[in-house]
Amino acid sequence: MLAFGLLDLFWSMLWFFLFITWIMLVIRVFADIFRSQDMGGAAKVIWVLFVIFTPLVGVLVYIIARGGKMTEHEIAAAHARDDAMRSYVQQAAGSSGSAADEVVKLVQLRDSGVLSPEEFAAAKAKALG
Repeated sequence: MLAFGLLDLFWSMLWFFLFITWIMLVIRVFADIFRSQDMGGAAKVIWVLFVIFTPLVGVLVYIIARGGKMTEHEIAAAHARDDAMRSYVQQAAGSSGSAADEVVKLVQLRDSGVLSPEEFAAAKAKALG
C-alpha cells in the first residue's frame, strides 16, 4: 500500500500551483509577443521559437529583457478597454448631458443673443421637464 502523508500532499499541491502559475505566465508572454507593436515579425518569430524550444530560459529571458514593455502593453490595453467601455456606456445611456448642462448651454445661447427670453424660458422648461 502506498502511503501518502500530509507532507506529500503539501508538495503535490505546491507543484500543481507552480505548474498552473507557469502556464499562466507562458500565456501572458505569448500574448505580449503577439500584441507588441514595437517588434517586427521576425523578432516575434524568434521570441516564439525561443520560448517554445527553451521554455524556462526563454520565458525568464523575455521577462528580464521586455518586462517593462509588458507593463506598458498591459497599461495601454487597460486604458483602451476603459475608453471603449466609457464610450459604450455614454452611447447606450444617451449622449445628452444632464438638465443642468442643458440650462448652462441655454444661458450661453441667450447671452449671445441667439435665443430670445421667451425662447429661453420655453427651452428651459422643456429641459427641466
